Amino acid sequence: MSVEDFPANLLEFESRFGTDDACRAYLIQLRWPDGFQCPRCSSDRAWETARKLMQCAVCNRATSVTAGTLFEDTHKPLRMWFRAMWWVSTQKAGFSAKSFMRELGLTSYQTAWTWLHKLRRAMVLAGRQRLSGRVEIDETFVGGEDVKGRYDGRKHVVVIAAEENGKGIGRIRLGHVPNASAASLIPFVENSVEPDSVIHTDGVWAYASAEKKGYHRKISVITPDPARASKLLPRVHRVAALLKRWLLGAHQGAVSNKHLQHYLDEFTFRFNRRTTKHPGKVFYRLVQQVVAVKRTTYRQLVDQTVAEP
Repeated sequence: MSVEDFPANLLEFESRFGTDDACRAYLIQLRWPDGFQCPRCSSDRAWETARKLMQCAVCNRATSVTAGTLFEDTHKPLRMWFRAMWWVSTQKAGFSAKSFMRELGLTSYQTAWTWLHKLRRAMVLAGRQRLSGRVEIDETFVGGEDVKGRYDGRKHVVVIAAEENGKGIGRIRLGHVPNASAASLIPFVENSVEPDSVIHTDGVWAYASAEKKGYHRKISVITPDPARASKLLPRVHRVAALLKRWLLGAHQGAVSNKHLQHYLDEFTFRFNRRTTKHPGKVFYRLVQQVVAVKRTTYRQLVDQTVAEP
């Protein structure tokens, strides 16, 4: 499939994906861009059965295009999932499960909540390219109330990395971490930024060991005047302000500790594609990632936990 093969607008989307067969054909092209390959014997010889399965001509295994993906065992039509992905992709701001439920005509809040969290998990793929060049890094807090500007035990620590792109912001990464210690921050740096990059941080000791990991560190001492932070590290503070506004506007700030990372992933997905001129291309990227992630059940979503500070 060509990377340009996506609907240009809502009218084209509705015309193209009005049936489950059309949606299934699109998934087949995305999942096997070089042609079908049997997961058992790797044969490329197959035909589609009456039950809409790919039947291998060599080992006779029948494979569903949705098997092993986010759509596995879904009881809803694929065209409804496609409508959900289009709506999620084309919204400029975030939204609640209630608004998602109303938009799609779902009758169950649990279904709407589950679908949204499944799609959020598809917004980040393992092995994605790390940030590089010059990267600002700092922490912020979300949730709770300010207590003289300090962490009060009810807030959640979010670390932000933002590429410098001239005077602007390139790509970003966000991480929900247990605390602002080196044990939490250095792994985030390693997962988010390519070695040999310049990381621009404040003067806290937690980043001191980054140089031993192959990073060049630029330090801007912010204390004793915290107001200097937005001037010395303008990109991460701009991202932090946008993130808090987004959480407040879309979710009324009510994001649980358990699921915070996935909301951060959604914000990152949207922010890093903010300059995309074609909404269909964002939709294409989301569908592409959806067929690459594994199935997640409602119970797995509910039971997921994040270490507390």
